[in-house]
Amino acid sequence: MDLATLGIAADEERAYRHLVTHGRNPVTDVAAALGLPIPEATAVLNSLHEAGLVSVEGDTYRAAPPELALRALLVRRRDELGRAEAALSDLAAAFQTGQGDDSLRTLVEVVVGHEEVRRRFTQVQSAATSRVRAFVKAEHTVVAAEDNAAEAEALQRGVRYDVVVERPLLERPGVLDQVAAAVGAGERIRATQELPLRMLIADDDVALVPLASDGEVGAVVVRRSGLLDALAGLFERTWERSRDVLVPLGDGEELDEQIVSLLLQGYGDKAISHQLAVSPRTVQRRVRLLMDRADATSRIQLGFWLAQRNER
Repeated sequence: MDLATLGIAADEERAYRHLVTHGRNPVTDVAAALGLPIPEATAVLNSLHEAGLVSVEGDTYRAAPPELALRALLVRRRDELGRAEAALSDLAAAFQTGQGDDSLRTLVEVVVGHEEVRRRFTQVQSAATSRVRAFVKAEHTVVAAEDNAAEAEALQRGVRYDVVVERPLLERPGVLDQVAAAVGAGERIRATQELPLRMLIADDDVALVPLASDGEVGAVVVRRSGLLDALAGLFERTWERSRDVLVPLGDGEELDEQIVSLLLQGYGDKAISHQLAVSPRTVQRRVRLLMDRADATSRIQLGFWLAQRNER
C-alpha cells in the first residue's frame, strides 16, 4: 500500500513502517534506521503523532494499530474525494448554465498545436475510470506509443483498454513486440485493414479525435452528446468486425499452461500462486489474457483452446 495517497510523506511512511515492524522505539533508533539527523526524525515522528499514527511516551514512540489509524485516514480521504466530486458536478453544471447561448459549443472543443493535443490526450486517459477505447492508424501520430505514460498509469488503476489498429502498422519493425507488451499488460488489441479516423474514448464521457490539415495539428474533444454516442457506436461496430492480434506468449507460455493445468485440477487462484511462486494478481492477469485471446467464456473452454493450440 502506498501511503502517499493518504497524504503521508515518504519519510513519515518509512518511520511508521519501522515502528510497525519493530515495536516501541526511541527517537535515536528511528533516526538511525531512517538515516536522518535526530531533529529531523523527531519532526517526522511528531507529524505522525499529530496525524494519530503514533503514540509518544517521553522520547519513545509506538505505532498506532494500522487497522484503526490508517482506516480513519482512508475514511477521511474518501469524504474529501466525495466532496470534491460533488463540487466538480456543481461547477460543471454552473459552467454549462453560465455559457448561455454558447452552451452547445462546450460539447465540442477544438484544440490546436502539438502540446495542446498531447495535454488533452493525457487528460482524457487520466480521467478514465473503467474503459478506454481507441483507434490507432498506421500513419504518424502526435504521441508515440512508447511515450504514452498515461496509458500505463491507467492500466495500473485497472482501466481496461480495447484498441483497434490498422494492419499496416503491425508490419513495422518492433511493433509486434510493443503489441505483445501491451497485451501482456492486459490490453485487448484487434486489427482491421483500414480505420476511418484516429480516436480515443474514455468511458462514455469524452472522446478525443486528432486531426491534421496543411501540416497543422489539432484535435476535437467531444463530450457527452449524440456525437459521442455515434463515435462509441462506430468503435463497437469496428471492434466486432476486427480480428484479435495474435502474438507469441513468449516466456509466459509455459507458465500459462501450468496455470490452466492447475485450474482444471480444481485449484483456486491463491493455491495456484503458491504452487507456482507467483502472485495471485499474475495468475488472474494471465488467465484473463488467455480467455480474451481464446474468446472463451469459461476456464474449461480455455483449457480446450490451449490443447488445440499445442497440437498445431
